[in-house]
Amino acid sequence: MNTSVITTEGRVYAGVFGCIMVIGLPLNAVALWILLRRHSLKSPHAVLMVNLAVSDLLVIISLPMRIYFHATGRWPLSNMMCQFITMLFRINIRSSTFFITFISVDRLLAVVYPLRSRHLRTSSNAWKGAAVVWLFVLLMNVPEFMKLKYFKNRNNTTCFGPLDSVSATQSAVIYLYMALIVTMLAVNIICTVMVSWTLCNRPSDTAKINNKVNVMLIFAMNLVLFTICFLPVHIRLATKSFTHVTPLACLAAVNCCLDPLLYYFSFDSFWKKKEDATNGGEILGSGRDREKTC
Repeated sequence: MNTSVITTEGRVYAGVFGCIMVIGLPLNAVALWILLRRHSLKSPHAVLMVNLAVSDLLVIISLPMRIYFHATGRWPLSNMMCQFITMLFRINIRSSTFFITFISVDRLLAVVYPLRSRHLRTSSNAWKGAAVVWLFVLLMNVPEFMKLKYFKNRNNTTCFGPLDSVSATQSAVIYLYMALIVTMLAVNIICTVMVSWTLCNRPSDTAKINNKVNVMLIFAMNLVLFTICFLPVHIRLATKSFTHVTPLACLAAVNCCLDPLLYYFSFDSFWKKKEDATNGGEILGSGRDREKTC
């Protein structure tokens, strides 16, 4: 007979994940609709934003069963489904870190090297980069896919619990992604410093930037997302401290509610119609020459 253990801690987790879903789902769905309907995907920045919104929505899709499990203390589906939902969560959290870093690099090129980067900052290159990211994060989860056969015939009523142990391959993946997180955090810091220096010390080169405050808010938010949402959970996994990972998973999922702010700050014309958005452009896009580079 299946038994369930409902704890106060589990109810808190269910409430947190529930709030993330209730807030994040409409924000990201509306943002994706606006990006697709009112902004041209000819902009590399818009392409990256669309992929980030899709990644956030896929994370949110994985939350209802987490909420049910933490609220009831039991897992009604198979272990295979448990592993699948866990992998869906991990894949899209990992892809978010790449897309946020790409957005920082794109803003760096647009502000610091607007002319020299024109041949790099194309929608075609943005789509290629997004495809590489999705393929890479899928390959990183191959060790998890290999575990599906092991879990297929087990009969447990729990899910999302702490890991008892990890294989050498899984440990390698954890360490690899920890190194990537640190590297991407360093890239975001470097981008922030270079853009700040350019805005402060080269006013003539940045005179056409419509809203410099919004530019810096984008970089500040990216750093907050990395240091608060992504870094803690990967440090915990890298140290092989698999207990109390759920609170850090909650922090990681919070990024789904914060990412829509990036879309708003990135486009002065975010809420405008497509023809108006083309004329208004991004926060870096005042004037026809600047529009072409951004």
